[in-house]
Parts: sequence; structure tokens; C-alpha cells
Amino acid sequence: MTSLFDSYRLGNLTLPNRIVMAPMTRARASDDGMPGASAGTYYAQRATAGLIVSEGIQPSLIGQSNPNTPGLHTDEQVAAWRPVTAAVHTNGGRIFAQLMHGGRVGHPDVAGQHPVAPSAIALEAPLFTGPRGRRPAPVPRALSTAEVRGEVQVFADAARRAVDAGFDGVELHGANGYLINQFLSSNTNQRTDAYGGSVTGRIRFAVEAAEAAADAIGADRVGLRISPGGHVWDIAEDDVPEHYTALVEALAPLGLAYLHVLVTTEEDTLIALRKAWPGAYIINPGGQIAPKEGDQDQGEHWLTQGADLISYGRAYIANPDLVERFRTGLPLETADPDTWYQGGGATGYTTHASYQH
Repeated sequence: MTSLFDSYRLGNLTLPNRIVMAPMTRARASDDGMPGASAGTYYAQRATAGLIVSEGIQPSLIGQSNPNTPGLHTDEQVAAWRPVTAAVHTNGGRIFAQLMHGGRVGHPDVAGQHPVAPSAIALEAPLFTGPRGRRPAPVPRALSTAEVRGEVQVFADAARRAVDAGFDGVELHGANGYLINQFLSSNTNQRTDAYGGSVTGRIRFAVEAAEAAADAIGADRVGLRISPGGHVWDIAEDDVPEHYTALVEALAPLGLAYLHVLVTTEEDTLIALRKAWPGAYIINPGGQIAPKEGDQDQGEHWLTQGADLISYGRAYIANPDLVERFRTGLPLETADPDTWYQGGGATGYTTHASYQH
């Protein structure tokens, strides 16, 4: 029987175990999107994970969603990431950069630019903008057809920068209500051109973004994260099984490194997607309808259902040695939510020590 502690071959990488550190926004970057030295410490502390997927990194300035998140759209940001990825590799780890374009989940007070989206439909929820606190979300500007193609290229350009910065690959964030998910969604995508309307139209942006990134750096270095049926940031999706089966079937010929799926819909649907996907399949049990983050039994359960790798998010905040805790049955520490997004601070970021035997 497959175990969380078995090795796994992912593209050109050999993972020592099947535990993935999921992407989590930590908001410790500078105002101009530069990761600091503490980011190298943070990720290196967690390098025993089979694979680390970084926090969401904006692939362009207009794609920035939250204050103090890092970018990969300038030469200076690339240079700032190199010591981070080097620290992970020095400690024996592997790390992919998650490319996260906020789309309509953005505010001029954060990025200095008006957000864009598939359609001019605003979020109902307010957005945190930094010192000015929470403010109403603006109505985003709907992208023209030509501009949509330009946003596809943004992911390819950021993928090249990620490899230049020392990342082992990239994960496109197609989940949780951000730009790719906005194109997939039936309530945020009201377009009538080739990128909207039918299921074929609504999946087009995701497929083209993945294809462009794969062409840029090689398909075996590109993954995609999805949240079928999820409702984060006001997302609604019609006919989840049909919709995501079509997406998986369109992506399958590309030969991507993996599909990273949150447990945000029924198990039968996720098992069907597993059967339709020919490559590595990562399950994150911490989705909206799953039990609890850091549940080792859930991870083992999903391995029996065909998942190849299991990702954990919040459990990694207070447990940099999560692999060892799972292996030895040690209890998990709980992180203080007040420190999750503490911009620039070490507390709750690099201050969680590994268990001392």
C-alpha cells in the first residue's frame, strides 16, 4: 500500500516523500514585491517536504491581490528570489512558484492599477488594502479579447522568470476565485467571445495559460491548482463534474507536471477527475467540505483513492517538520491566526521550531 513516506518521481524531480507544502499567503514581502531574507529561512525550515509550493506570487503588477505579497515581474524580484530558492535547495528541498493573478480580487490602493477580469462584475466582499483597512471592491475592467491573450502571455513570462530565479517549476493558481478561476466560473464570466459562454469557452483561458507556461519552460515544470465547486470570493460554478472533466481532458495532452485539487466538491467527482487525469494528481484535504487541515488519516485515505501526493497548508505554519511529526506520531502545534499575515514580522513566520528529540 502506498504511504505518505514513499518517494515519487515528479517530472525530473525525485521527491523523498509524498507530502507537499501547499501555497499560503504570508504577506511578508516589501511594498515593491521583494521577498526578504526571512523568506529563505521560512522555506528552508520546511525543506523536508517532498515538494514546496510557494505563496501566491503575482506574475504582473496588475495581478497583485494582497498587500506585501511578492512578485515575479521585475529583474529585481527575480534576483531577490534567488537566495530563497538556493536556501531550499541547500537544505535538500524542491520548490515550485505559485503564479497567482488576482483578477477582480484586487484594488488600486494595493497595486496602483485598476483590476481587470473576464467581466465587469465586482466582488460583494470588501478587500483588505493595507493601512487604509478594508475597502469596497471596485468594479473590474473587462478585458478585451486581445487583452485576454496578453494575460495568457503574462503567465509564460513569469514562468521564465521563476526558472531564472531558481524555482524548480511553477504552479498556475486556477483555484479560490482568482483570475483563472474567474474565467472558469459561470457567475464571474459573462463573456460572449471565445473565452466565455459555453464550457469550452470558459475553460479556454486556463488551457491557454497552461500551454503558454509549458511552452516557456517545459510541461514537466508546470502544474495547475483547481478548486472544483469552490465558493471562495463569491465564485459559483454550474455543473461541476461536466465542467472540470472538460478542463482535465483539454489539459491532458499537454503533459503537465501535475494537477493540484482542493477537496471542494464531492469525493466521487474528485475520483472521476483522478481517472481522467493521466499525470500526477495532488489532493489538498483542507478544502471547504473536508474535515480539518493537517489530518494525516485523510491524506492516507486519498492515497488509497488514487492520489499521488497530498498537500497540507496551515499545518505547515506551526510545524516546519510536519513530515517527521507524521512519521513519528508527534502531536501538531497550532499557529496563532493573528500571525498568519503579519507583514514583515518574524513572529509566527520563522519562529516555529522543529521538534527537539
